[in-house]
Amino acid sequence: MSTISDNLQAVRQQIVFSTQSSGRDAAEVNLLAVSKTFGVEAVLDAAMAGQRAFGENYLQEAIDKIAAVKRLAPDLVLEWHFIGPIQRNKTRLIAENFSWVHAVDRLVIAERLSEQRPGHLPPLNVCLQVNISDESSKSGVPLNEAVALAKQIATLPHIRLRGLMAIPEPETDLALQRVPYAALRQLQIQLNQQGLMLDTLSMGMSADLTAAILEGSTLVRVGSAIFGKRDYANHDSSNAS
Repeated sequence: MSTISDNLQAVRQQIVFSTQSSGRDAAEVNLLAVSKTFGVEAVLDAAMAGQRAFGENYLQEAIDKIAAVKRLAPDLVLEWHFIGPIQRNKTRLIAENFSWVHAVDRLVIAERLSEQRPGHLPPLNVCLQVNISDESSKSGVPLNEAVALAKQIATLPHIRLRGLMAIPEPETDLALQRVPYAALRQLQIQLNQQGLMLDTLSMGMSADLTAAILEGSTLVRVGSAIFGKRDYANHDSSNAS
């Protein structure tokens, strides 16, 4: 039976292979281990294998996990990313406890994160979530509204707009997987030409990691390929963001 360490090694090898296939340096792609629904022991196992960046969707679960890591391994420095949908009444806890937020899709959320980021902390890194497949059930700013919103967010203090994030409609064919990621990359190019200087494309998960890297991803969000299958049966829905 494979361990978290084994799985991490396999994912890192896949990243190397995918970057080589696209003529990129593997160092250009950061791995975010999506640890939602998994306990602190899984996080510590991954950290022992060298993983330092972790993504969480459920706010209270994440807060408890961050506190547990600090208690059990006080010298361990981890980078916590909030990657789930954001409710207005939860922005303060997110601003206080995370280094990155990947799912900003409304100006009011960005404004609240900016206002509530503690002054002793560095600016909060944020990604604008784009509804790149134009799905009615998905969060994210529509593609045709993304430029205007990105420019507004970029002016706010205490946060730093680092890039774009998307969760496209699932596809199994590699060529089809690449299409929405290519569109997101073109949006990044467009914004940078207008002076925003975004350096992050948060795109690609366990099932479409290779397609995302081929289209320029700088940060892939991988959970099940590292930690195994999730069990939501005992997960408290009140933990949602």
